[in-house]
Amino acid sequence: MKLARLAHLSQKWSIYLVIGSQDCGHSVENMFRILTEALQAGVGCVQWREKGAGSISDAIQREKIAIRMKELCHTYDAIFLINDDVSLACKVQADGVHVGHEDMPFAQVKQLVPTEMIIGISAGNIEEARIALTYGADYLGVGPMYASKSKTDAGDPIGPNGLSAIRKFVGGCPIVAIGGINPEHVSCLRKNGADAIAVISAITQAPDTKKAVQDFIFHFHKNHSYT
Repeated sequence: MKLARLAHLSQKWSIYLVIGSQDCGHSVENMFRILTEALQAGVGCVQWREKGAGSISDAIQREKIAIRMKELCHTYDAIFLINDDVSLACKVQADGVHVGHEDMPFAQVKQLVPTEMIIGISAGNIEEARIALTYGADYLGVGPMYASKSKTDAGDPIGPNGLSAIRKFVGGCPIVAIGGINPEHVSCLRKNGADAIAVISAITQAPDTKKAVQDFIFHFHKNHSYT
């Protein structure tokens, strides 16, 4: 089951949307509007990241949102991941979970999640990548590539050179580049080893969600060779 999910992920996740109500005017309905339009435009992987000032903390509401979001993603044959909240991801049977080095200890994550669940781990340098691989990460979220408006705790940008160094260290482990990425950055990041591009504000804050996604997809496929 997990191998099938990973194979499906590799086919679907060129543009990986990270979204939460805090990115959408603190409106759940606006979040679902943006998410629906993004999925219609071709986003193949979604991470629900409900964090930061004004984000939703009520457990019942979070569960309802997660179930609705999963159903919507699966309607469009997209992968659905939950950031950090491992117990919720397990409860709603999400496709996967994404955790950072400041979240739940990786050993505990491995003990809690079903074997078929995808585990993504953040890495901002080679040492963090090494630790993530030690704990069996299925993919790495690498960044921030550039200064990020959406993640105030993201750390200093590592840029394409940092991405390239991590790519050389981890070999074939899938990498999702994240952090301040705009469409014009995509070709360079692909050349330096990104398998997918994670986007928050450049899609959630765009005046035209579908056009923003389509611009990213165009640049993703414009030059897809890694050297």
